[in-house]
Amino acid sequence: QVQLVESGGGLVQPGGSLRLLCAASGNIFRANVMGWYRQAPGKERELVAGISSGGRTNYADSVKGRFTISRDNAKNTVYLQMNSLKPEDTAVYYCNIVPAILAVSWGQGTQVTVSS
Repeated sequence: QVQLVESGGGLVQPGGSLRLLCAASGNIFRANVMGWYRQAPGKERELVAGISSGGRTNYADSVKGRFTISRDNAKNTVYLQMNSLKPEDTAVYYCNIVPAILAVSWGQGTQVTVSS
């Protein structure tokens, strides 16, 4: 059974940085585009960044230039480096396959709170 475990979230001041990590069991990474999603209170889950097995990336306009997604296929791990964080980045962050229609069971996510 595939499991996704996200970590690295926390409370950070505006302008700060965090690095999220997603570890997966099974062969979920093989040939799959992986992504980081987020869901803020009262809002729908949205995709913020994606990365192909070959390393091609794309980002939501709201995070371009601030977030960097990367992956280590040998370790079945996806990372999200988040810089210049803003209060509107506050959300629970999840990783999964892109697009969401192909997603496997969602993990528990990791809470990111940007506040002074």
